[in-house]
Amino acid sequence: MATEIKAPTFPESVAEGSVAAWHKKAGDSVERDELIVEIETDKVVLEVLAPEAGTLTEVLAEEGDTVESEQVLGRIGEGKAKKSDAKAEKKDDAKAEKQDDAKVDKPASGGGKQHEVKAPTFPESIQEGTVASWNKQVGEAVTRDEVLAEIETDKVVLEVVAPTDGTLSEIRAEAGSQVESEAVLAIFTEGAGGGADTSADEAPAASADDGASDEKVGDKILAPAARKLVAEHDLDVSAIQGTGKGGRILKEDVLKAVKEGSAKKPAKPAAPSAKAAAAAPAVEGERPEKRVPMSRLRQTIAKRLVQAQQTAAMLTTYNEVDMSAVMALRGQYKDAFAKTHDVKLGFMGFFVKAASEALKRFPDVNASIDGTDIVYHGYQDIGVAVSTDRGLVVPVLRDTDSMKIADVEKGIVDFGKRARDGKLGIDEMQGGTFTITNGGTFGSLMSTPIINPPQTAILGMHKIQDRPMAVNGKVEIRPMMYLAVSYDHRMIDGKDAVRFLVTIKELLEDPSRLLLDI
Repeated sequence: MATEIKAPTFPESVAEGSVAAWHKKAGDSVERDELIVEIETDKVVLEVLAPEAGTLTEVLAEEGDTVESEQVLGRIGEGKAKKSDAKAEKKDDAKAEKQDDAKVDKPASGGGKQHEVKAPTFPESIQEGTVASWNKQVGEAVTRDEVLAEIETDKVVLEVVAPTDGTLSEIRAEAGSQVESEAVLAIFTEGAGGGADTSADEAPAASADDGASDEKVGDKILAPAARKLVAEHDLDVSAIQGTGKGGRILKEDVLKAVKEGSAKKPAKPAAPSAKAAAAAPAVEGERPEKRVPMSRLRQTIAKRLVQAQQTAAMLTTYNEVDMSAVMALRGQYKDAFAKTHDVKLGFMGFFVKAASEALKRFPDVNASIDGTDIVYHGYQDIGVAVSTDRGLVVPVLRDTDSMKIADVEKGIVDFGKRARDGKLGIDEMQGGTFTITNGGTFGSLMSTPIINPPQTAILGMHKIQDRPMAVNGKVEIRPMMYLAVSYDHRMIDGKDAVRFLVTIKELLEDPSRLLLDI
């Protein structure tokens, strides 16, 4: 009797998914709970495991097909596939090659205690991460607490360090692969020094003696696992540099070539027809293109920005502020401020304090929406948008109402440095009741900031520019800045949004109001 393989039960917010990849083919033997197929939805990739041991007899949904919740994807027949057929033999050979590779990966010094190098424990809000890079290679000697790899999540980059002195023996999650919380990334051998030279010279010899059949292609010798990878990726063997004994090409050499793209065979040009040749435009010079996968952080930013525009009734109101008073105060006290507090006096401290005061006066702007409920916050936690090479992050300053301007400036400098280094903690970017973003640092004169859900408003700062203004009946040149507040009209009325922005304008144009609380 055949057992049906069904798609998972999708959440209410997910209508359908697509078959991303089959890990088994019809006729393959499978074990219970073995990964068979992956289903990709607009939110996550779901794994489908074998409900029973047996043989995959039928595939009903091919890769790329759209499937619904609990749809039948294939069937498993009773019994196991005969080991005498070609597929079973190929599978056994692959298993043997994998075991050979494990032998190759073991450090030559031997005798050291082995440790599993695991991914960090992710918070509840993070389901998985991506192996961004490996800082060490197999066979390379490392010291305790030295960074082995970096895991990129949709919020932060986490470092994986060596548990003790020793050697990296095996990498199980290559750069670019998806990993879950506490997944095994590599095998580490304690106290196994000697570095890459020992591993490269002695380990291949052990593999050669275990009965595995090498293959000679041209003037290159390929290990069994390397031969399989070369065929899978259609690589040019002559372009791969072997690091094994006598120039033998190992699995690691092929993986390195795949990552660098240095051994890819050039595509065979199609025979051009006379008609196609006539229609092709004449283009001189190179027209390079580069396709790279979107980082998890960039994917999350994109998803949240689209979500904000689709779910919020977002409007933006504008005003302008005369920065003369703040600039004069800053010019008068910046040296003394830096000497006293060991941090520069910038503009962000004034804006954070002004926003904190305005949020107290207009609690709707400081609230958030949770389903059909309104959550009023009796505190001001202001997120400050920080630009990094990987994308925009928003660390949060807590209880800004009780912070001094010096504390705000120190916090922002610290956030900026750690954000660029990827050292921000996840808890430092969660929460927040309001956000400030400063496009003026990049020269923006005016923009429409997008709300950071579930918050209901965001303040956009812009470039300070000298403009002619009418002051007491006379035209004067003043340093002016456009301000923008985007707000969720479901929660905030236009009148309150305008008054909130006017309050910030008044506090900045007369900073003494911040001290006198008027």
